Amino acid sequence: MPDRSSLCHEGPMSDRHHEIGDRDALGQAEAVRRGDITPRELVDEAIRRIERLNPRLNAVIHEHFERARKEAAGPLPDGPFRGVPFLLKDLASGNRAGDPIHWGARFLRDADWRARSTSHLVEKFLRAGLVIVGRTNVPELGAWTTTEPEAYGPTRNPWNPEHSSGGSSGGASSAVAARMVAAAHASDGGGSIRIPASMCGLVGLKPSRGRVSMGPDVGEMWGGLAFELAVTRTMRDTAALLDAVAGAMPGDPYVADAPRRPYREEVGAPCGTLKIGLVPTIPTVPIHADCTAAVEAAGRALAELGHRVEIAHPAALEDPTVSDAAIRLIAASQARDIERFGDLLGRPLVPADLDCDNWAIGELGRSITATQYLAALETLHAWHRRMASFWSADGGGFDLLVTPTMPVPPPRLGEQTPDPQNPLAAWGKAGAMVAFTVPFNVTGQPAMSLPLHWNAGGLPVGVQFVGAFGREDVLIRIGAALEQAMPWADRRPPICA
Repeated sequence: MPDRSSLCHEGPMSDRHHEIGDRDALGQAEAVRRGDITPRELVDEAIRRIERLNPRLNAVIHEHFERARKEAAGPLPDGPFRGVPFLLKDLASGNRAGDPIHWGARFLRDADWRARSTSHLVEKFLRAGLVIVGRTNVPELGAWTTTEPEAYGPTRNPWNPEHSSGGSSGGASSAVAARMVAAAHASDGGGSIRIPASMCGLVGLKPSRGRVSMGPDVGEMWGGLAFELAVTRTMRDTAALLDAVAGAMPGDPYVADAPRRPYREEVGAPCGTLKIGLVPTIPTVPIHADCTAAVEAAGRALAELGHRVEIAHPAALEDPTVSDAAIRLIAASQARDIERFGDLLGRPLVPADLDCDNWAIGELGRSITATQYLAALETLHAWHRRMASFWSADGGGFDLLVTPTMPVPPPRLGEQTPDPQNPLAAWGKAGAMVAFTVPFNVTGQPAMSLPLHWNAGGLPVGVQFVGAFGREDVLIRIGAALEQAMPWADRRPPICA
């Protein structure tokens, strides 16, 4: 346990800044609006926190401190998060023109690669008034459930630095859990928002497909399996961030129907009586006792809130054919990413540019024919229809499915280290951890990890909530109700500002 006195500022002015910096993002924005703190002071507080804690956690790999100070001192958009410090993920739609973006890869780091454009997502973050203070660590090409890239080294979990913070949004989740910032950008191609949120004790919502644009540089990633949003400590921050960035942009290949009202208004709104399927165990996935206990505790809490809870899940969740089809889709997409990065750098990538497993995934992808790729898509689409029936009146009329976010508690660092003598073995371990997350990347349904349980070792164990397509409102309502019934926001890890 760190000496708490060494992590706090001295003097009445610094104490005030520290207290405000401890609030969630909307709480910080409220303090700015009231004049209790200026955006510049708030950014300075975040920078102090990063400088103090990052040497222990390695969550932030690119610092934009001086630019952030200048932006905070100047005029800022009058958005809901005006003046609030924020971190971008070093991957996917986190690109801001001129900034380094390296995808956890040595070849991009060594080339000092910088973004040539700004994504719609980042533009919306900036319009909301957020101030970008840096970028967070990610696994190489985002292809892992842990953040341990050769390019930047491992990110550590503030609950126990010997354990993983998850991936691919591991840097973001470590930084938010340690309270360097109140919220950070995250993305999810197979669980990469929900898994690190689970490992670090945070709220992690993966929105519906088409809810948040990935443009303008790409229409989709990983065949539609990738999604963007953030990790936070509170439901109201998650809801308000979704309000800030939701909405299709011209040319997007998918569009989710607009919500009936702002998501922020769903926080505290009545849930009604929901029909909820609970998955504490399942025959096809070995589940650690800690994860089963987390789901069972959530089930009891939901029943006490008046909901109809029963042990039930879509039969398709036990179908193993979806795994092979998803692997083909991901491997082919990985091969294209490797080819695309080579085109950008003006030279083909070679095995020495990547870890052995990422190279092997790319080789597998290159072996997949166009017709095999389309056959995999057909398999996934058919499986999606079977899954979706669980939420339909004909299939049982369930409102929510509740599962472990992960089948195991946070693993130790090093357990997924690629071994050149045994390619894809480490990736296989990562694959076992996405048994409950990747299905909902395939279906495009909104899915959310909530920090409802800590095991005997003091490590967070998240619980996943899955709604019908387009029903983020239901997830936010139930999340807010559980936030009141099983409060988590004030829990602090041993390594914390």
